[in-house]
Amino acid sequence: MGERWKAVVFDVDGTLADSERDGHRVAFNAAFAAHGLPYRWDVAEYGRLLAVTGGRRRLAAFLESQGYDAPAAACLAALLHRDKTERMRALAGGGEICPRPGARELLAELAAAGITLAVATTGTRAWVEPLLSRLFGSDLFAVVVTGSEIPALKPDPAVYREVLGRLGLPAARALAIEDSRNGLRAALGAGLECVVITNEYTRDQDFSGAAAVYPEFASCLADQDGPLAAGLRPAGPAS
Repeated sequence: MGERWKAVVFDVDGTLADSERDGHRVAFNAAFAAHGLPYRWDVAEYGRLLAVTGGRRRLAAFLESQGYDAPAAACLAALLHRDKTERMRALAGGGEICPRPGARELLAELAAAGITLAVATTGTRAWVEPLLSRLFGSDLFAVVVTGSEIPALKPDPAVYREVLGRLGLPAARALAIEDSRNGLRAALGAGLECVVITNEYTRDQDFSGAAAVYPEFASCLADQDGPLAAGLRPAGPAS
C-alpha cells in the first residue's frame, strides 16, 4: 500500500461520468417537455447555466431570467426538479450515461494498490447510487456521501468533512479528485489536496491551488511524477 494516500475521494458529476451533459441536461429538457414548457437547453447553454450551483437553484435562476417573479420561479423550479430527479434516476440505471474515459482504469489501479475509494458529491442519492452501481459495481466505494445527507452545496466543504469522518482519516491521508473550481474549493476547504480532471464545461476555470490539473484520466495515469503517483509510491528505506 502507498505510504501517503490511504483514500482517494471522487466527485461524480463531470468527474467520474459526463452526467451533467448526458444526464442532468437531458432530464431537465424532458421535464420541460412534460410540463409543456418551451425551454430546451443545448450543450453550450447548459454549460453556461452551470455557473449556478445546484439543480433547483439553477432552474429558479433560469426561470427568473425568463420573466418569472422570484416566488413563482422557486415554486416551479421545485416541481420541475422533482420530475427531473426521477428522470435522472431512470437515465442513471438505463445505460445512457457513460464513465469518462480512463475512470475505470484509474479506479482499478487504486483498488489494486489497496487504496480505499470514496465519493463526495452533492448529487441526490436517488440517482447517484444506481449510476455508480451500473458504471463501477455496487461495492467498489467504501463510503458514498451525497447531497441527500449533506445538503450544503460545493464549494462548501461539508461533504468532504463528512467523508473524512466516515473514513476515520485526517485530511492529509486522503486525496480528492474533482472537475470544477467549486469542487476544488470544497476539497481544499476540508484540508485535502486535490487533483483536477477537467471536462468541456470546466477546462477554462481557475484551478489555482490544485495539486495538478489534467485534461483526462489518461494523462493522470501516465504522470509518474504527479501527486497521485507520488502519494502511492512506497517510501524508501529509513536512513
